Amino acid sequence: MNIKKSIKQYWRIYLLIIVTIISLSIIFSPAIPGLDLGEAQATTNENPTWDQKYTSLKYSIELAGGTRIRAPLIGATAEGANFGIQDTDELEVKIAEDFEEASQRDIQITEMDTEENTGYYVEVTSEDADRDVLQNSLDKNNIEYESVRDGVTPSTRDAAVNVLQNKIDEAGLSGGSVRVVELSDGSEFILISVPDVDRQGTIDLIENRGSVNIDVYHDNNNDGNYTQETVLTTADFRTVGTANQGDGRQPSHVPVVLTPESAQGFQQAAVESGVARSGGSRCSYDTEPESTDSCLLTVVDGDVVYSAGMSPSLASSMRSGSWAEDPNFILQTGNYSESQSLAINLRAGVMPATLDIGAGEISFVSAQQGDKFKIVAFLIGILATITVATNIFLIYGKVKIAAPMLITAGAEVIILLAISSLVSYPIDVAVIAGFVAVIGTGVDDLIIIADQVMGGENPATSDKIFERRFRKALWIILGAAGTTILALGPLAVLQLNELQGFAIFTIIGVIVGVVLTRPAYGDMLRYLFTDR
Repeated sequence: MNIKKSIKQYWRIYLLIIVTIISLSIIFSPAIPGLDLGEAQATTNENPTWDQKYTSLKYSIELAGGTRIRAPLIGATAEGANFGIQDTDELEVKIAEDFEEASQRDIQITEMDTEENTGYYVEVTSEDADRDVLQNSLDKNNIEYESVRDGVTPSTRDAAVNVLQNKIDEAGLSGGSVRVVELSDGSEFILISVPDVDRQGTIDLIENRGSVNIDVYHDNNNDGNYTQETVLTTADFRTVGTANQGDGRQPSHVPVVLTPESAQGFQQAAVESGVARSGGSRCSYDTEPESTDSCLLTVVDGDVVYSAGMSPSLASSMRSGSWAEDPNFILQTGNYSESQSLAINLRAGVMPATLDIGAGEISFVSAQQGDKFKIVAFLIGILATITVATNIFLIYGKVKIAAPMLITAGAEVIILLAISSLVSYPIDVAVIAGFVAVIGTGVDDLIIIADQVMGGENPATSDKIFERRFRKALWIILGAAGTTILALGPLAVLQLNELQGFAIFTIIGVIVGVVLTRPAYGDMLRYLFTDR
């Protein structure tokens, strides 16, 4: 048989081979020079394991080691508030005055958007937020409300989840996840899983709100009374570059570009405050805060992490007005670690509320324990495949039936691993259970095909008989696949993290099987047993 005729008749086998090769390329793309179809598992280990170094697979903390934190957001919220014609800005200031650590930005008054409730949310997100204090403040200001509870509003909760996920992603920690869990008593927690990072590293990444401001510190009246004013916030940065370690001439820093709208205001503030004075400014905020030239302060979560003056050339461009046309400069820090943290906070955004880690739970799985889990899971998968193949061989007594089953099952697992790599889905115990289920259901389908076309006293030896029996087997398989998808569909869409991965990859495996591997197995049997 020539190649052209072979491809035409057995194209499903060739398609399976091509898809399997592409899948292997995706999985092992970090080990192939010039190929970047996937992203290698980010790791903080000095000695990464073989699979972390050469594959693009992502793992959950059960398999990679890492930290899981479950903690509530600090806040207090009144629901169904009604304050008539009172000015909301003025009301926010009044409520903030009743909390020692709150400012107006920690008080949010927003309209409730639920059908069951009317009125407004009054939310406090300062670190000393307290339900009783908020209730007393509302009573004092003659504000009617339906209830007051601990916690934050749904919009604040969702924003916090997005910011935390952004922080994990910007830190290059593949496989990290953030989601909301609700207990039976109605209380909500944020569940954060970060693979391959120890307990303290995870806390350092997520515990702060990540608020970044650029302030001017100046003495406009030359009377020794310095003032500090915020001129830039996180929202004013258009692009944020990669943290730079610096050198002997320049400290660690992060290059940034401002939005056109904020550039004009910042330029004007720098000139008026004296930071961009003629000849530049020299800042001695750290040593002589009461006699220094005007300074630019980098403030993170209320703490000054770096202070600097302005070079003569930059000051000259600001005074002439040309700087705002190309508004880029650098934010300097004391060390490279601070630069990395600053860059992450600028890209991820500001947490709308602080995590109460002390009121939560922290669990840690060591990388060594995770490696043991991976080895055990791998052995279980191999054992399941060999056991099934051996059983098939004992039933049919023919290697030509059992061997294609083993090849097809292996191809399915490879394809599923490639899919998980492409979508950066972390492999956990539930996903591995899904792989095993796919092998089991797949072999069931292959047995149906083998029984239909090769079973009985008259095995199919001609193409016509084979095709008729094979189509009958496929209809049976399609019915079973539809039942499986309908049964597991709810688990795939519901937020049940322990079962979701199992359901998703079982469904994907069933679809891959029906579309690709089952027909390819049929072609293998056709090639091996029919008269050509």
